[in-house]
Amino acid sequence: MSEETNDPFGASNGEQNNELIFQDAVKALRGGDKTRAKELLTFLLKSESNNATYWVWLSAAVDADKERIYCLQSALKLDPENSTAKRGLILLGALSPDETIQPFVMNRPRAWEEKLLLAHEKPRERGARAALRSPLMRLGGLAVIGVGLFALIYFVVLLPRRATSANGTRTNTPGPSPTFSATPTLFGATAIPSQVFSGPTPLSAFLEATYTPTPLYVNTPRSAAAVDQYRVAKAAYNAQQWDEFIQNMKLIEPLEPQSADIPYYIAEAYRFKGEAFDAKKYYNKALGIDSKFAPAYLGLARAGLMEDPKRFDPKKLFNQAVELDPNFGETYIERALWLIERGKYKDAMPDLELAEKIMPGSPEVSLAYAQAYLGAGDADKALSYAQKAREEDVLHLPTYKLLGNLYVDRKEYDSAVEALLVYTTYASGDASGFGKLGEAYYRLGEYKNAVNAINAGEKINRNGMKKYLIYRGLANVKLGNFRDAEGDLNAAVEDDSTSFEARLGYAEALYGIEKYGSAFLQAEAMRGLESNNEEKALELYWRARIQEKRNDIRDAIKSWNDLLKMDKSAMTKEMRDEAQARLAALVPPTNTPKGSKPTSTPMPKASATPKVTSTP
Repeated sequence: MSEETNDPFGASNGEQNNELIFQDAVKALRGGDKTRAKELLTFLLKSESNNATYWVWLSAAVDADKERIYCLQSALKLDPENSTAKRGLILLGALSPDETIQPFVMNRPRAWEEKLLLAHEKPRERGARAALRSPLMRLGGLAVIGVGLFALIYFVVLLPRRATSANGTRTNTPGPSPTFSATPTLFGATAIPSQVFSGPTPLSAFLEATYTPTPLYVNTPRSAAAVDQYRVAKAAYNAQQWDEFIQNMKLIEPLEPQSADIPYYIAEAYRFKGEAFDAKKYYNKALGIDSKFAPAYLGLARAGLMEDPKRFDPKKLFNQAVELDPNFGETYIERALWLIERGKYKDAMPDLELAEKIMPGSPEVSLAYAQAYLGAGDADKALSYAQKAREEDVLHLPTYKLLGNLYVDRKEYDSAVEALLVYTTYASGDASGFGKLGEAYYRLGEYKNAVNAINAGEKINRNGMKKYLIYRGLANVKLGNFRDAEGDLNAAVEDDSTSFEARLGYAEALYGIEKYGSAFLQAEAMRGLESNNEEKALELYWRARIQEKRNDIRDAIKSWNDLLKMDKSAMTKEMRDEAQARLAALVPPTNTPKGSKPTSTPMPKASATPKVTSTP
């Protein structure tokens, strides 16, 4: 298909045409037509994604705050000095206030607000005379009429012909349709839907997809009576509205009692909902119609693992699926993942190699490779394959989660935040993604963002956030919210009593709320948990401070002295200065009275040794 056919606006990628489309988008936005403006700006970004101006204007065309933040963050990344993007993020609470950014002057309309003011909101002179007096208005009127005529001719006459021509040149490729089915991903989710009825704009609107999800296993022609119902079901599937999809597919069942794919896809929808029992029921129903239907055996294996991942053995079902269809690549991926989860990384490699041959360019294969190498301890290869998965499909959300985890492990926290922000924006139901994002924010020193991220994860799944509470507690300690930190750090210590970081943070929180006795118990527990000189210095520093508050001055002096005996590189300058100041206060020097001379102690005289006399 030619490039011209793919262009829904009939424009080439030239700079001049992009400018015309951009002006149309601005006009649509000013006229209150956000839908049209969003469509035009999204089209522009697909061909020129590094244009910060387009991202800023798109932020005004979208409705949800998450979408606005995403657009403005994209603009700021491309143009770090973009004051409009900075102001927008500050107003949305996604960026800390910056004193260098001048506030808007309030005695006149804001520049961006004036540009984006809707047509019916703009103060304007009334009456025909005022309009006719202005030559610009007369010229503008002629221009509007000309644009209107051009648009009428283009959209009513030329565009329908082009669409008809484009549809007429398509050829039917033998094999399954490339739409409808979305292969389950590594983490049990489905591929990104092509249509979303609620929530943020799908990632595909901002990024060009590079990989088509696995197509339908079979392409059964639907009966005339089922065509319309199937179309409704398909739309529900693409929108991940599983209940609606199941309801419509069940209406098709009696119309096509011999079609094994109908109960199979009902079973898939139940699996995506997490209802393994009903999924197994319909997989078996599909096998009752066609006992050689390979995907149903794979589905039974997946549903069994969903019910009891530790004790269920899917090996026989995997083998049946492979035997019935050796070219069904999903089976090899799923079997490889099952082996990876059991620590059999080398055994998973042959399946991954077969899957790679059958499904070239699949991000799921690359992601499975990344998991295998990560489990085997080769973090560099794991990162390489995860990056490859993102290149193969920039819309594959589980890739962003794995990349975020890998970057955190490598202490590349900026990259981790970037990947996890994408993941949590579009996979907003996964609490662990917010937990990992909170950890990355804490390591970067962005403590408020760390608290907010973990709060968001806790709203989704409180029990699943236990391992991340330490970072919210530590962030609250840094923010001075000691009472908020106390509960989180107490839970962190109970979860891992050998964690020096948790013990130290808990001691600081208790010190902050003046529970010095409890703080001393944590200081005692820290001893022996230090893994380097820096941690040893911190242990002595806080022990000394706590002991002073407990009036155990002798131990405080000893701890301050022990701290000063350590190498300067083990502590900050502030810690060393405080230690010296506290010792000076606790151990004042003994002053000698003026005018008095030091007395010298007389040395004792040596006694004479008696002369030895000879015996006669």
